[in-house]
Amino acid sequence: MAKGPVLIDLEDDVPVADVANAPPVPDVAPPQGQAMQAAVRFAARRPSALAKWFWGLALAVVGAVISVAAWDFALSLLDRAPVLGWIVTGLIAALLFVVAIISLRELAAISRLSRVDDMRRAADTALTEDDLTQARAVTNRLIAFYKGRDETRWGRDRLSERMGEQFDAETLLALAEDEVLATLDAAASREVEAAARQVAMVTALVPLALADVVAALASSLRMIRRIAEIYGGRAGFLGSWRLTRAVFVHLIATGAVAIGDDLLEPVLGGSVLSKLSRRFGEGLVNGALSARVGVAAMEVCRPLPFSARHKPSTRGMIKRALSGLFSKT
Repeated sequence: MAKGPVLIDLEDDVPVADVANAPPVPDVAPPQGQAMQAAVRFAARRPSALAKWFWGLALAVVGAVISVAAWDFALSLLDRAPVLGWIVTGLIAALLFVVAIISLRELAAISRLSRVDDMRRAADTALTEDDLTQARAVTNRLIAFYKGRDETRWGRDRLSERMGEQFDAETLLALAEDEVLATLDAAASREVEAAARQVAMVTALVPLALADVVAALASSLRMIRRIAEIYGGRAGFLGSWRLTRAVFVHLIATGAVAIGDDLLEPVLGGSVLSKLSRRFGEGLVNGALSARVGVAAMEVCRPLPFSARHKPSTRGMIKRALSGLFSKT
């Protein structure tokens, strides 16, 4: 019996496996942007009537307990140490005064958001009915709304000079877009692109559970608040949450929370999700979904509806935000 290795000749037509050129093994489920979708569903979820009653009663009871405890504490302190008691009473009064100011600011912020929404609805009506009189009224409201904004001064002056030259609603509102809102649109687009990059990076690089969901929700809240401030909304805490919920409800209603290779192809080209690692793929998808949230926020916060010429391109915004963030495969 021969010792040593045994050599077996293969036939010429038997293919030899080339591991280097083998196609990648596809993921069982491609990345779908779970962090952004979870954040959207959480913020858009409508609380039940029972939950509203629970939290309302709970806040009322806790507020009553704290108020009575503070009152008793101040009275007892006045009996034991009058000077210290008056100091504490003054601090409590100052706290209540600050709370009142914050409440008034929240109400003013909600009122300002309502003014923006009313202006946009009036502009929609003017365009639908081709009502030049109503379009001029909306334009005058727009000029008054941005009266204190230095970055819109030149555009407002030009708009005031050229209003009388326009003879239909569409042309007049398009002129208002060109002269007043174009600069604000560019600033809002930069905020959207920055938020999309941040969400993509956090999702790709932070492996902690739920960290990407928290980062996506926090980034979206901050982005929507900044967009509202750019367009003049200046939303407070309650106004920001209300505005965020309106944006996310709009996204769910329009089915814009789904995404695929068609939007990511401008960034990396080809079949993106099959070429990237699972984590980087999720980062790109979450960043792209964040850009979609930003575009929806611009539509909700803008005092005039977008015309076809000024409507932001979601694909272009995603490309500017995510190009170069991850190297091409």
